[in-house]
Amino acid sequence: MNISIITVGKLKEKYLKQGIEEYLKRLTAYAKVDVIEVPDEKAPEVLSELEMVQVKQKEGERILAKISQDTYVIALAIQGKLGSSEELADSLEKKATYGKSKIAFVIGGSLGLSEEVIKRSNEQLSFSRMTFPHQLMRLILVEQIYRAFRINRGEPYHK
Repeated sequence: MNISIITVGKLKEKYLKQGIEEYLKRLTAYAKVDVIEVPDEKAPEVLSELEMVQVKQKEGERILAKISQDTYVIALAIQGKLGSSEELADSLEKKATYGKSKIAFVIGGSLGLSEEVIKRSNEQLSFSRMTFPHQLMRLILVEQIYRAFRINRGEPYHK
C-alpha cells in the first residue's frame, strides 16, 4: 500500500518532527508512506471571509496538484466521520483488499481545506470535534496509521 500524507506548511517544531520520523520508520515494515508538504499561503493575522476563502483556494490548488486520478483521498476535517482506531484499521484493510493501493490523507492549513479539496475527497475523517493544530495532526495521523497496521496484523501495541 502506498500512503501519502499531504499537508500544508512546513513543520518547524523539533519534537513533532522526531515523533513523526519515529512512526514513519516503524511504518516501513507495513507500507510506503510519504509526507508531502505544500507551501502555506502567506496571509495577515486578521482576514475577511473572502480572504479566508482565497487563502484556502490557493492552498487547495497546491494540494490537488499532488493527487493523481487513481488516488483514494481521505480529507481530515472536523465535520468528517468520527471513528475508532479499530474502524480506521478495518477501513484501510478493506481498501487494500479491494484494490485501493494509493491512499492520500489530506491535512489542511490553519484555516482548513478548500471546497475543491473536500469535493475531490472520497471521504472525510474527523479525529475529534475539537480543533488541533494542523502540525500536531501529522503526528496523530501517522501514529494512528501505524496503530491500524498493528491492529490488522494482530501485533501487540494497541491498548
